Amino acid sequence: MKSAVENLNPTRVRLTVEVPFEELKPSLDAAYKKINQQVTVPGFRKGKIPARIIDQRFGRGAVLEEAVNEALPKFYTDAVNEGELNPLGQPEVDITELKDNELLTFTAEVDIRPAIEIPDYSGIEVTVDSVEVSDEDIDKSVEQLRERFATTSPVERAAADGDIVVIDLEAKVDGEVLEDGVATGVTYTIGSGELLDGIDEAVTGLEAGVEATFASELKGGSAQGKEAEVSVKVSEVKARELPELDDDFAQLASEFDTLEELRGDSRKRLEQSKKFEQATQAQEKVLDALLELVEVPVPEKLLQDEINTRKHNLEHHQLGQMGLNLDSYLEMQGKTAEEFDAELKEQAEKGIRTQFVLDELVNKEQLSVGQEELTEHLMRRAQSSGMSPDQFAQAVVEGGQVPMLVGEVARGKALAVVVEAAKVVDDKGETVDLDDEEDETGETVEATSETAEEPAEVEAEAVEAPAESEEKQDKAES
Repeated sequence: MKSAVENLNPTRVRLTVEVPFEELKPSLDAAYKKINQQVTVPGFRKGKIPARIIDQRFGRGAVLEEAVNEALPKFYTDAVNEGELNPLGQPEVDITELKDNELLTFTAEVDIRPAIEIPDYSGIEVTVDSVEVSDEDIDKSVEQLRERFATTSPVERAAADGDIVVIDLEAKVDGEVLEDGVATGVTYTIGSGELLDGIDEAVTGLEAGVEATFASELKGGSAQGKEAEVSVKVSEVKARELPELDDDFAQLASEFDTLEELRGDSRKRLEQSKKFEQATQAQEKVLDALLELVEVPVPEKLLQDEINTRKHNLEHHQLGQMGLNLDSYLEMQGKTAEEFDAELKEQAEKGIRTQFVLDELVNKEQLSVGQEELTEHLMRRAQSSGMSPDQFAQAVVEGGQVPMLVGEVARGKALAVVVEAAKVVDDKGETVDLDDEEDETGETVEATSETAEEPAEVEAEAVEAPAESEEKQDKAES
């Protein structure tokens, strides 16, 4: 077999392969054997039909076609290995010549990983936010904890902002009540923004037993996007009561005896959280700086496939779970379809470039992934997926995704190498030591084509009905 490689562009090649006919003989014998098992010829036992009879009855061309189809993958793979190529995706194969008993010639066009030259990255310098925890930050943290221990009690007065109301709803479009437009006994916190636009204004000032109407655009259901006339009737008004901020509250909500100890623990936790945020920011900025140093051509087909995958995952998985569609998501974001497509392309292209560069770094730095590292990564991924480690591991193995996980860990280690070599300072000019966050550094970058980036601004909202008097919870972390 002879093969030649023609570079069509930095990310695509054409292989021209010539195969002497004698190298087709094993596949030709296999083709005759396969056809022998599939056909019946009077006078011959099944599987014992001579080759010349098969040629006469079914045509030599059918046998050649079967043989070539069986042999092509091997010849293509041999040509790829001979050319030392890293193909991406499936090739486009064209049989250019097939002479019986003489020669088979075919071409195969395929995208390849571009050759990347990793420059000296030791001079990268980035600035990140400094770690500062103010008294206001601690106040907010403690107040959030205080909110979790609030109690409710019925009141005989008009509903006000922050109150909890139990309401019945009925939506009409063009004067007709919608089949899915009636709800009773809905618990809602005024001012939370978790239901329809306009409902806060409608129920504020209403007492139990009083009804009001308002107009609102429906966000879901059979009449999504349409303007509806909504009737709301308040059946109960409840006031939320917060516990006093004192030592008794500290003992109720935590393992600490005093409020001062609780605030001190809040400061410690907030500092740790901000350090992790600082490390993540450092990674992102170092990665951006590294990508600016490297020229990375991106295959057009691979880019389009990545865009399609991300869009599909967004529409059919992430948004679907939240009861949204793409149009409603774009409306929430205040974006046009063109702006969304442009952003998606930019994200997809960056993801591919990141993967190419970090994979090249893995090779350059000769990084390997140990079993313990892979297990730790698998545990993190299982936790984020909501599956048990055993379930997640089984799904990974059955789906043939182990190499993908290994790649994710290796790319994380490659980025950690670059971050370690970079100079990271905060906005006060102080050098930032990221050693304490080393484990996090190795796990935050997963530039794969398998998953889409989550829309950061989209959140699944749920209205939780507060208990009449919430029971004391387990010891809670501030």
